This record gives sequence, structure tokens and C-alpha cells, in this order.
Amino acid sequence: MVNDEQIIDQTKNWIQKIVIGLNFCPFANREFKNNTIHYQIEHSPKRVDARETLLKECKRLDRDKNIATTLLIFPNAFQEFDIYLQFVSFAENLLKQKGYEGIYQLATFHPLYQFEGSDPNDAANYTNRSIYPMLHLLREDQVRKAVEFYGNAGEIPERNVQFAREKGDAYMKMLRDSCL
Repeated sequence: MVNDEQIIDQTKNWIQKIVIGLNFCPFANREFKNNTIHYQIEHSPKRVDARETLLKECKRLDRDKNIATTLLIFPNAFQEFDIYLQFVSFAENLLKQKGYEGIYQLATFHPLYQFEGSDPNDAANYTNRSIYPMLHLLREDQVRKAVEFYGNAGEIPERNVQFAREKGDAYMKMLRDSCL
């Protein structure tokens, strides 16, 4: 059984090797180096507990402006991608209901991530394939600033997809699995 410290270390490895290492997110390196990412693990497989953890993390971000972003990690929940997507939809609606629309947004990562209409073996899916099911809770004002600074942020996903496809499914899987 993997403990919390190992889960966080594995997640940090994934961020370093893939998110930063492959430049999938040009904004991540700054927050990673500044240690302004909060890692929150929810062990419960129950959706109600995931819901409560999401709300607690929104409140944590409300209180602590030194945290730039939060990764909610679900090592024991949402193993099936379709179930995860249902929770993502629920979580997005919950943020709206609780008045967080325009304040926080979610980015989604899952070990079996598959873009709609794509083949399961399309290497492009690895741009969002993580080692655990995760929700990335971002501050929208910081996202806007980063996008303004970076410019042409709309090209990032296309560039990532192209890179992943050039490397291929086997390479991307090996790199992701090396984070464990």
C-alpha cells in the first residue's frame, strides 16, 4: 500500500517529468519551483467525501493566498474514466452553485484519460493522463495573468497533442509509468 508521502512524491515526479519536462504546461514550473502547489489526498472512494474535499480546498484557497493551485488526488476513487467524468461534471456544477464560478476552475487528469472521439491508444491522451485520478483547482485570475504573459495560449494543447503523437503511445506510457 502506498502512503501519502509516496503519493505526493509520485505526483511531483509526474509534474516534473511530464507536465514541466515536456512543457505541457508552461505555467507549472514557476509554481512548482516556488512550492506554491498544495497536494490534497482524498482516500475515500465515496463521491460525497470527494465533494467535501473539493469544497474544503476551495475554502483553503480562499484563506491562503500563498497557495497558487491545488491538486486533489484520489488514489482510491474514480478508477473508471466514465465515473470520473461524471464526478468532474458534478464538481463543475458544484463550483457554480457555491459561487466559485470565475474564481476557480478545474483541470482534469486521469490514468485512463481519453479525449472525446479519440482512440484509447492515441498518444495525445497522455497530455492529460496522470498517475492517479486528480482534479487541479486553479485560481482563474492567475490563469488569466499567465495566459496574458505567455500569449497564444490557445496553441498549447495543439502543440502538446502533436508532441505526444510524435513520441508515440509506448514512449508516453513508459514516461508516465516511470513516475511511480
